[in-house]
Amino acid sequence: MVFKSEIMTEAEVTRSLARITHEIIERDHGTENVVLLGIRRRGLPLARHIAANIARFGESPVPVGFIDVTLYRDDLTETTDLPDAGETFIPCDIGGKTVILVDDVIFTGRTARAAIEAVFAHGRPSMIQLAVLIDRGHRELPIRPDFVGKNIPTSGSELIAVTVPEIDGKPFGVRLYERKI
Repeated sequence: MVFKSEIMTEAEVTRSLARITHEIIERDHGTENVVLLGIRRRGLPLARHIAANIARFGESPVPVGFIDVTLYRDDLTETTDLPDAGETFIPCDIGGKTVILVDDVIFTGRTARAAIEAVFAHGRPSMIQLAVLIDRGHRELPIRPDFVGKNIPTSGSELIAVTVPEIDGKPFGVRLYERKI
């Protein structure tokens, strides 16, 4: 892959997450009934950052958990014969709650669809919303995020890479790469 450009700096990612936090508080009329679930891997640190923002902005603390969508993917047999399902942690009963799924990038919508199925395997929330840092387009399913940090139109040969300190050991950032063919 060939580096093309830096899409977002650490400061820009932090501002986007603060804006998403304010939008969540406004749309959901506070955070009393909200549960954040990060989609593994990079969705979890983003969900934790949003939860920290919520606390900093003086709202009710929000439970944060994570889900692994491996076993719920519709392309599972195309990717591997032996799926390596990761751990899922739901911090509370999600029945009747507003569950906000958090992910780094939405592309085709298949991960979001799998995450919705994973949520329903653990309970019946009153509402499911989707927050993503980057929406790069190219949807294959009728799924649209409720909260978006930045829309980045991309070509099929481009790749968006999000870095988060907890996983990558580097500051928040978003970079665009071109796949070498």
